[in-house]
Amino acid sequence: MPRVLLIEDDQAVRDGLRLALTYQGHTVDAVETGEEGLARLAGDPADVVVLDLMLPGMDGFEVCRRIRAAGDLPIIMLTARNDDIDVVAGLEAGADDYVVKPAQARVLEARIRAVLRRTSTSGEPRGPGAKPDPERHGDLTIDREGLVVSKHGTVIGLAPTELRLLLELSSSPGRVLSRQQLLESVWDQGYLGDSRLVDACVQRLRAKIEDDPAKPVYVQTLRGFGYRFGPL
Repeated sequence: MPRVLLIEDDQAVRDGLRLALTYQGHTVDAVETGEEGLARLAGDPADVVVLDLMLPGMDGFEVCRRIRAAGDLPIIMLTARNDDIDVVAGLEAGADDYVVKPAQARVLEARIRAVLRRTSTSGEPRGPGAKPDPERHGDLTIDREGLVVSKHGTVIGLAPTELRLLLELSSSPGRVLSRQQLLESVWDQGYLGDSRLVDACVQRLRAKIEDDPAKPVYVQTLRGFGYRFGPL
């Protein structure tokens, strides 16, 4: 059963989501503050974190950054407003997805299952036969079989969504993929999200794989169309 760590300071929301997610088959550990959440993760790892942005003490943005810095645990943030500033800031801090409050349990549960599918199927389908050689793109090496990305021989730590985005873009170098195509292939088939998910993930990916994120070589933007993978 998927283990969910819910970090939410509003007791009514916390109890309601814990009850609903438990009913839907998840094991839910619910805490009130970011500090409690980080301490709980240190001793009892979860499969996914559902994180309120507006927390007392350490806010959700800082909690998100600390969780992401420690590893690739999927994070879904809860935000009180469908506001560009809050959403983009949360995504740039490392969140994989977001749900606007009041969070409907069935919507949150669908997002949890989607992010867990991305985590468990980060690679390409593996067929029979010999293991394919890692791909080399400039200074970047992508091992699709081992799900390892390295640059100059140094392994780069990527969150599951960042890895899936890179695998999708690099599967057809030079091909332009729209944000909607990336939403459907990386986030979920038929996923009704928005382009901020793609743009924020691209920004995080560039920060990790580009020499100069302001002048990207690998993940290139074609204004009005989408993104393509280089170097060409």
